[in-house]
Amino acid sequence: MPRFKYSRTGLDPDVTAKASGREMDISPKHAREICNAIKGLYIEQAISYLENVVEMKRSVPFKRYNRKVGHRSDLQGWHTGRYPVKAAGKILEVLHNLENNIEYKGLEMDRCRIIHSASHRGRKIKRMFTRAFGKSSPKNNTLAHVEFVVREV
Repeated sequence: MPRFKYSRTGLDPDVTAKASGREMDISPKHAREICNAIKGLYIEQAISYLENVVEMKRSVPFKRYNRKVGHRSDLQGWHTGRYPVKAAGKILEVLHNLENNIEYKGLEMDRCRIIHSASHRGRKIKRMFTRAFGKSSPKNNTLAHVEFVVREV
């Protein structure tokens, strides 16, 4: 069984809280763009932002993985974006877990800001599916890890 660690260490445990989602069945590229979009927001702002993404009211700016991505009129300062509904829903679950960790530690919810949000590629699930004339092709699924750290400011 693997042992996971946070990529951000050496933080004061009295004013910080952490949460992570490991081996999540979401796109690592979508997870990267969502983590980049919510870094620096307060926890309540990030939760409401992702709820709007799930309802397809707000889009997530795609800054790195933006080839053949359409423009969105609701974005300010950037033009390409998408609505990664599945990834936003899974990351929203991790943020609710982070919210519970904040309450457990006794920190004030409205003063907690996301200081670290990262996503990493997880393991690949390798499968094969059959084709015509006795051939087969690979069907790989890449999982993703997501981690968040908040600090009370």
